[in-house]
This record gives sequence, C-alpha cells and structure tokens, in this order.
Amino acid sequence: MTELLVTKTRLIAGVWEGRLQRLGAAADAPAPELSVTYRDQVLRDVDLRPHPDTPEIWALRAPIPAEALSDGVQTFMIVDRQTGERVADFAVAAGEALAGDLRAELDLLRSELDLLKRAFRRHCRDTA
Repeated sequence: MTELLVTKTRLIAGVWEGRLQRLGAAADAPAPELSVTYRDQVLRDVDLRPHPDTPEIWALRAPIPAEALSDGVQTFMIVDRQTGERVADFAVAAGEALAGDLRAELDLLRSELDLLKRAFRRHCRDTA
C-alpha cells in the first residue's frame, strides 16, 4: 500500500508550495492525481512536477485565489482524485479576526508565564 506524505515548503507570492512523497511506491510509479479544493471548489493552475533526482518525490504548487484571502482562517484540502480521500490540508490565516485571537493567546501565555515564575520563585525560596 502506498501512502502520500505532503510537507509544506513555503508560501510565497500567493502560491503555496509543498513536497509530495509517495511512501512504499515503486520508483517508476505514475504521479498521483491530486486536486486542491477551497470551499468545495477545485483550484485551477495547480502544478505537480516530479523531482529531477528523486522519482518518488514531486513538487506541488497551488496558487491561492485572491477571493480566498479574507479575515480569519481559510482551509484548503489536497485530495486524491482517484479515491476522493483527503491527502493533506493547509490553512492561510489573515485579517482582523486573527488579531484578536493572537492577543488572547498572548495574554494566556503571559498569565501562564507569571504562574510559572511564581512557582519557581517559591520553589527556590523553599529549598534554599
């Protein structure tokens, strides 16, 4: 049985780039048939090219459509067209909605750090 492993390499100039590896496949296995979807719409211009030196690795490029860039988190799914199964997913987060989440998370981290500092100081005082 072959398994597809997708690893993000970067997001640049509105294009998500990743590396796709087929585990357990023969070196001469055909390229997987994939599509990338956003809100059940298949993205156009998705590119999957074999790595020149490693036959079981492919470079995957998926342009992010401008309409997908909005407040909040937008999720994209990489789907095997033959089976219809999800291979992987990635998300793009932006905008004001995210800023509130980040501030809340930062406040929580600060509170936890203060708690740890107090516990550490108490431990040092009690063991001295």
